[in-house]
Amino acid sequence: MNAADLHNDAIVIDGLICAKWERALFEDMAKGGLTAANCTVAFWENFEGTVRNIVEMNELIEESSDLLIKVRTTEDIKRAKREGKTGVMMGFQNANPFEDQIGYVKVFKDLGVGIVQMCYNTQNLVGTGCYERDGGLSGFGREIVAEMNKHGLLCDLSHVGPNTAKEVIDESKQRVCYSHCLPAGLKEHPRNRSDEELKYIADKGGFVGVTMFTPFLRAGVNATIDDYVEAIQYVYNIVGEDAIGIGTDFTQGHGHDFFEYLTHDKGYARRLTRFGEIVNPKGIRTVGEFPNLTEALLRHGFSETQVRKIMGDNWVTLLKDVWGS
Repeated sequence: MNAADLHNDAIVIDGLICAKWERALFEDMAKGGLTAANCTVAFWENFEGTVRNIVEMNELIEESSDLLIKVRTTEDIKRAKREGKTGVMMGFQNANPFEDQIGYVKVFKDLGVGIVQMCYNTQNLVGTGCYERDGGLSGFGREIVAEMNKHGLLCDLSHVGPNTAKEVIDESKQRVCYSHCLPAGLKEHPRNRSDEELKYIADKGGFVGVTMFTPFLRAGVNATIDDYVEAIQYVYNIVGEDAIGIGTDFTQGHGHDFFEYLTHDKGYARRLTRFGEIVNPKGIRTVGEFPNLTEALLRHGFSETQVRKIMGDNWVTLLKDVWGS
């Protein structure tokens, strides 16, 4: 099967997109052959703010029902593939929306949230993010992990501090993931994961989605799709072909104000980091260029079966294991 036919036939899942939610993006998702994506509906928001975001996302899905369906189960992902649509998996990049209420976990599950990152860069009630001295998972955090396990929400550790991440991996009775990360072995950065961390999550049954966010890639803003594949290959060599997928971290359509919001604690307080110029790797600048990734993986020697796993099949297996359906 050639690259184009393989891409059209495969399930293609992006484990993290936080782009500007609008019709133009959804049309680009269709152009890119995207079967489903973990779409961020919370960064720093509290319970009420996140519910408002979910209301808006529900409205967008309804308005673009010719292109989108809402995903609650892996069968919804397969239905999206059959119907030629993109499935919207709603996810958080912070456990802040739970506030101090364990019962909110089920509330958000009932609203359609399936993936929750435990911390976003800094301290919250659950644990510590990657830009602070890491005190590990709190007692409340252990209860949140148990509740997420109970109701089938995937624990995401991408922006979580190393101690907190390890303790979530050990505490969780379900598989966990880094939905979007890069290897520190190619570039040292607080957001990137050491070989030991990557091996640890894989050895415990976890999963790694590889991002292409250029500030964290070895070649930076000069990166191409081949640099992205280099990072995928690096992670693949550590975790194996069944524990790896894609998590691009597409921020398509957003401008300066959005990145200022992301890079300040709570969205408005102290500055945490500066990303500098934001440009995606040449060859996959937009969601619509997703087919180029399938071609690049084949060109770099991955087999058809391996490409299918990396592009989406492994995500489906992970989500079915955690969601239960």
